[in-house]
Amino acid sequence: MTINSIELFTGAGGLAMGMQLAGCHHRALIEWDKDSCDTLRGNISSGYPPAHDWHVIQSDVRKINYSSLDFSVQLISGGPPCQPFSLGGKHQAYNDHRDMFPEAVRAVRELKPKAFVFENVKGLLRKSFSTYFNYILLQLTYPDVIRTESQTWFEHLAILEKLHTSGHYSGVKYNVVSRLLNAADYGVPQSRHRVVIVGFRENLGVEWSFPEGDYSREALLYKKYIIGEYWESHRVASNHRTTPTASELKKAQLFASKYADVKEAPKPWQTVRDAIGDLPDPQSKAALKIANHEFRPGARSYAGHTGSVLDEPSKTIKAGAHGVPGGENTVVLDDGSVRYYTVRESARIQTFPDDYLFFGSWTESMRQIGNAVPVRLAQMIGESVIKELRRVEK
Repeated sequence: MTINSIELFTGAGGLAMGMQLAGCHHRALIEWDKDSCDTLRGNISSGYPPAHDWHVIQSDVRKINYSSLDFSVQLISGGPPCQPFSLGGKHQAYNDHRDMFPEAVRAVRELKPKAFVFENVKGLLRKSFSTYFNYILLQLTYPDVIRTESQTWFEHLAILEKLHTSGHYSGVKYNVVSRLLNAADYGVPQSRHRVVIVGFRENLGVEWSFPEGDYSREALLYKKYIIGEYWESHRVASNHRTTPTASELKKAQLFASKYADVKEAPKPWQTVRDAIGDLPDPQSKAALKIANHEFRPGARSYAGHTGSVLDEPSKTIKAGAHGVPGGENTVVLDDGSVRYYTVRESARIQTFPDDYLFFGSWTESMRQIGNAVPVRLAQMIGESVIKELRRVEK
């Protein structure tokens, strides 16, 4: 069964690649940003296998006429711009012109896919946004119930709430669930919390829940502080190994007692060292052979602005370069020095393959990577959704 899909707000292609690897056939990738489109098209023209037949539509999604598409769509995915809800933004939500959730709803309404997957920032769950988040979920549940020009979103919400509680609706309806996920629990070497919204058309009779991550912090603590395998495998000198806190040691010991059979145990969280440890120093000649692995000078560390440490998952890679508030785009090396992640290192932390290239300046590439969905997280969710669609089809 071919899963024809389209993706909205594609950016640099992290979600698109993950869904493609999961089994989607992207018929259209919609993105308005020129630099992001340059990256997408650059990988298409280079013949990168998962992207070789991607079709990029560089356009404002509000101008897309879905009725003109000459193919059916089984799945829609996308990451509506997160700035309206980001903890680092102005928190204007529905008052922000960049809120594109209404366009996500329009795509579902007009294309009526079997399923959809949307991703956004943790800030969407802030208490001040809770009513609007519920409104988003209800719009996706009943996409055909359109808000009129004379209605405020709050009046429209009241209509949807009454409809939802009545239990009487004969139109197209989606069963919608959402969950806050930490990418580290899915094998991404980064602590990155994101809200994922998944919906299935109700008439399919799908019973689905989010796949559980099979990586854990406790497993990493066990590998470090109980059996020492982590340090040995990376050949970390004893003076560079961290000492566990009492709480960490207790968690590691509890993990050891719980999983007598190691085969049943979760895998350890992936660390920065796991992700980039085999890359050459970006200031060395060997680095010249690695695409997107150029050194960037000027990194500093100060109170409230500290880099990621090598032997933990990275801090959340953010859509910025210089001046990222918490130093998220810098790394602390074994000798205590700090430097910026290279583009390739950041891409690895977002689980992009090494042969996927980023086009544009260092600052622009870092912005694209920071806005992306980790490829591995997207693939894990995509595989679970597509498996259910194929089961229903059979």
